[in-house]
Parts: sequence; C-alpha cells; structure tokens
Amino acid sequence: MISKAELNGLYRRYNRRQYVHPDPLEFLYRYPDVGDREIAGLIASSLAYGRVAQILKSVEAVLQHMGSSPAAFLRSSSAAHLERTFSGFKHRFTTDMELVSLLSGIKCVIAEYGSLNDCFTAGYKGTDISIVPALVKFTGKLKCSGKYLIPVPESGSACKRLNLFLRWMVREDAVDPGGWKGVPKDKLIVPLDTHMAKIGQTLGLTGRRTADMRMAKEITDYFGRLSPDDPVKYDFALTRFGIRSDMKMSDLLDRERK
Repeated sequence: MISKAELNGLYRRYNRRQYVHPDPLEFLYRYPDVGDREIAGLIASSLAYGRVAQILKSVEAVLQHMGSSPAAFLRSSSAAHLERTFSGFKHRFTTDMELVSLLSGIKCVIAEYGSLNDCFTAGYKGTDISIVPALVKFTGKLKCSGKYLIPVPESGSACKRLNLFLRWMVREDAVDPGGWKGVPKDKLIVPLDTHMAKIGQTLGLTGRRTADMRMAKEITDYFGRLSPDDPVKYDFALTRFGIRSDMKMSDLLDRERK
C-alpha cells in the first residue's frame, strides 16, 4: 500500500501545470471569471469520456461557439439559437440535442440561482457525510436529458465526471483553478473511472472490484486518512500515469514495488 510520504512526493513532483496536457482541465484556464469558468468546467467534464484527443476536440468545438464569455453567451441565447448553433454536434453517444439540453439546463439554473455555485450550495448541508446528496439535488436542477452527459448519482454510479468538475472548481492549487465557495474540499470524492480503479486496486487502496461509488468512497477514505482536509489532492498526480504518453502505468507500479 502506498504511503503518505510517497503520495506527497508524487504530489510535489507532478501536481504542476506542465503535466496538465492532454486534459480537458486546461480549458478552464482561459476564464478568469468564475461565472464563465464554472460553465466551461461543467461542459468540459461532461464530455470527458472516450479518447482524450476526441474529448479535447469536442470541448473546443463547443466553447468556440460560446466566445470569450460562456455566461454571456447563454444569457443571450434562446432555445432556438442554441439548437441552430450546435446542430450536428456529436461526441460519441452524445447528440446535439443532448448538448442543447445541458446548456438549456445551465441557463435555467443560472437564471434562478445566479450561478451554478449558488445552485449547488443551496442543496448542500453541512451535516451531509459526503457530497453525494448535494450532487443529487444539483443534477435534478439541471434536468439534462443526456444520460451520458450527466449521470444519476442515486443509481450508485461513481459519477467520475461530476466529481472531476467539483475537484476543478472547489480545490485551488497549482493545477485546480477553483473559484467556488461554500463547498468544503474535505467532502469531495475521488473522480473514479476504470483507470483510477486500476490504480486503486494495484496500490491496495480498495478491495472492491466494481468501479462504482462505493469504490470511489473507499479510495477517498484511504486518502482522507492521510490528508483529512483535502482527500482528493493526490488524484491529479496519480492519474498522470497512463494518461500522458511520457508517464506510463508501469512506472508508477514499479515505483510502488521498490
């Protein structure tokens, strides 16, 4: 099992901007205004499935249409304008109408609450054991018809992309730009996909076999024992192995075996 000293060493070495590419997180750095960043972040994280090259291409295509201020674009766009603008869009299982459904949901939430941040915190209670109850309320408010874009947290899904979005917006360090207020980072859950699941199993962070919310919480609990105030701080550094062409999974595993 990997130690706190080893994890902190990986964090110090790899939690840097130079290791971000290729990662949809890089799109968030374009937006100094949190209102724009949260919209770009939700779009980028929602499309973060499939081959990374296609993810970056798809996110770029959406954000280019939205100009320098995604928030201003949505405020001024009617439903018909959104449909015309994104007609023909396709990202793996996601259609143009599913994307429009997400953008319409974001537009409605911002009109009601003022921001995605304020919508999320309205559904969060300090007594909640984890962030999942707030995620359930947040996704309900978005009312997105695209099941591949916004998962259903109450189904037991690991909700990797939603937890990735929260990591980006809640944490603030050399990599995660942050900007959200009122959401404690000690309640965040590790963004779990098959890649992170393999890392967790190999390093002895979980004994579970299915990459679901229970596994995500088990890995998060391990990190929480080492870093109680910020359990997902190690996520970025660990997931560079196997994502970047110059950082292979075998390098991480060999490091652990030494």
